[in-house]
Amino acid sequence: MSTETVTIQKLGAQGDGIAQGADGPIYVPFALPGESVAIARVKSQGTLMSVASASPDRQEPHCRHFGPHGVNGTCGGCSLQHYADAPYRAFKRQLVVDALRSKGLTPEVDDIVAAHPGERRRVVFAARKIEKDMLIGFNQAESHHIVAIAECPIASAGIMARLPAIKTIAAAMAVNAEAFRISVLETQTGLDLAVDGIKSLSDKQRRSTIETVLSLRGIARVSLNGEILVEPVKPMIDFGGVQVAPPPGAFTQATKQAEDAMAELVATHVGKAKRIADLFAGSGTFSLRLARIGRVHAVESEDKPLAALDHAARNTQGLKPASVERRDLFRRPLMTQELKVYDAVVFDPPRAGAEFQSKELARSQVKKIVAVSCNPLTLARDLAILVEGGYRITRVTPIDQFLWTSHVEVVAALEK
Repeated sequence: MSTETVTIQKLGAQGDGIAQGADGPIYVPFALPGESVAIARVKSQGTLMSVASASPDRQEPHCRHFGPHGVNGTCGGCSLQHYADAPYRAFKRQLVVDALRSKGLTPEVDDIVAAHPGERRRVVFAARKIEKDMLIGFNQAESHHIVAIAECPIASAGIMARLPAIKTIAAAMAVNAEAFRISVLETQTGLDLAVDGIKSLSDKQRRSTIETVLSLRGIARVSLNGEILVEPVKPMIDFGGVQVAPPPGAFTQATKQAEDAMAELVATHVGKAKRIADLFAGSGTFSLRLARIGRVHAVESEDKPLAALDHAARNTQGLKPASVERRDLFRRPLMTQELKVYDAVVFDPPRAGAEFQSKELARSQVKKIVAVSCNPLTLARDLAILVEGGYRITRVTPIDQFLWTSHVEVVAALEK
């Protein structure tokens, strides 16, 4: 390990500062463009020791667990808390511009829809039993070390207020000193805890966990590896006025604010379409809102989210008919022939994107498409396929959902 002083030239896609060394780029977390910093270096990785000259864009972090000198080590949840709001948001918007440009696409990109502290309704904690205590927190970046947290400015007040209860439940479920994960979703009826990383519980531990949960306030459900252990009250979330009970550990957007912004963009572009396909539909984030506009066909590969969507659609008045289909769209995309009946298609795939589905859409005559993505690079690839097939990109909106990280959501509207 060597110590040296370097000048940061730009931020990388992961939010690390990048300096140019004699033998290539050096990546320095927690450093900003224009700064001169002292680092301890191992190959291309630099550890920030001190800032010799700070950027005017550097700000005080919001959280005591952030940065190279955080309490109990550096929580790996945020990478950009030290960056002032305006340049931080410009950086995230630029990630989308650059991804599109890499595929020869140059549409106008809207200003980013901003995220704010306290909005995260879904967080994933790391947990581990130690001698006389229970660690609850987040992993340090690139490490299995759990940073026990006393605060988390991104998480909702409802989650943070119940951190002691989450810790109590984790202690009841911990089998040994192995680390495990607790996904926490704040719902309208209480917290929904989905635990994984514990193989199984003894009958005694099951009883103990159930008794513990029933003695606590504000816990709607606890599940282990997808199996419900105890459900004092059904967890309910609201998709644009439609009440849905998601299955344990189901995907939901991390903040309601981002979800509402995405849904509004989707609905605006779909307009007055009479027949709509919602692909990678999950539990109905978009489908159930779109069913107020036209007939919706929701396609999803997992049966439990689809059942939750179907149940909500059947039990809500004022919706147009919503049909569901279980189908792996990676292996079996909706074909051009099948797409003939739709006026609009919405797709919101996982990070890998929707390459094969985009190829079928590109050959179709569907008038309007809305692509929603959590990965600008795979989105750019899919949009390039659609543009080559004759579609025109009419709007691109980046949305910040994962505050102070390099992750950015995007909604892109297209017409043929």
